[in-house]
Amino acid sequence: MKIEHLVLTGRAALTLTLGAALGGCMTSTPTWDTHFGEAARTASQMQIIDPHAAEHTPSTPGVDGKAAVAAQDAYDKSFQAPVTTPNAFVIGIGNGGGSNGQ
Repeated sequence: MKIEHLVLTGRAALTLTLGAALGGCMTSTPTWDTHFGEAARTASQMQIIDPHAAEHTPSTPGVDGKAAVAAQDAYDKSFQAPVTTPNAFVIGIGNGGGSNGQ
């Protein structure tokens, strides 16, 4: 009985070891590769309401070209020469404008 038990245990251990070893060689990557990027493509397509909107919508009336260019130039210039501000850490201390009885 002891020998039969040892043989059965040895076979079970060998089967489990071989199963684990062969399981490591098996790959499921081809299954995953066929679906790679589906989530990103689906999310991208869900964010596009009408991909041909520019083709069938007339342009809306608004600002003429010269006014738009002038507005854009003024906007760009506001970032090229920003207004200088005094030191941000000075909060009006010692400027003589307080009510100290003088």
